Amino acid sequence: METPFHMSLPCLSIKETRDFYLNNIGASLGRTSENWLDINLFGHQITFIKAEKFNFNSPNYVFEGKILPSFHFGVIIDIDTWGELYGKLSKSDLEVVTQTTFLKDKTGEHLSFFINDPNDYMIEFKSFKELKEMFKT
Repeated sequence: METPFHMSLPCLSIKETRDFYLNNIGASLGRTSENWLDINLFGHQITFIKAEKFNFNSPNYVFEGKILPSFHFGVIIDIDTWGELYGKLSKSDLEVVTQTTFLKDKTGEHLSFFINDPNDYMIEFKSFKELKEMFKT
């Protein structure tokens, strides 16, 4: 199974970040908002979230009314794999965080959940309703 990865990182300026990745690296732009943007970096989804100089003491942002970790990485997987993994992890002693559908009935609709690894890194598992919409605006 080929699986593009997703990473979310804080940034100081949406404009400077967009200009750098598009004009210098040659990446393409996906969905954007005032406070975040998706970059298509060789088929992988990098989300940059506007933040002050990043501080691990307040590493969250709000998206569609949910408090999410601005510093996280993840993998985009098919719905069957997502369901199996979510089922397995939700039955374990591990805490599964924020299982929800984001962008419901919009371009880029996806199921998502987060879990901490042993190093306290937050990992997101996403499954797009339509994979081809991963970077579509």
